Amino acid sequence: MIVALQITLVITAVLLTVFILLHRGKGGGLSSLFGGGVQANLSGSTIVERNLTRYTIVIALIWITCILGLNIAQSFAA
Repeated sequence: MIVALQITLVITAVLLTVFILLHRGKGGGLSSLFGGGVQANLSGSTIVERNLTRYTIVIALIWITCILGLNIAQSFAA
């Protein structure tokens, strides 16, 4: 069980990093550095941004749950 939680933690950490970097910047951050500013002006879709925010929140909750689960499992193992 601990190994499954550790694998899930690594996968969600990578996904969380990617999803956070995909968000549109409000002041010319990393997203406009890679050309996201020009593309965001052309697309103008807020539904995609809203869904990306929802996915980011769900993955963050899974990540936090894995951290708490690992802490609880390690406290019982000792």
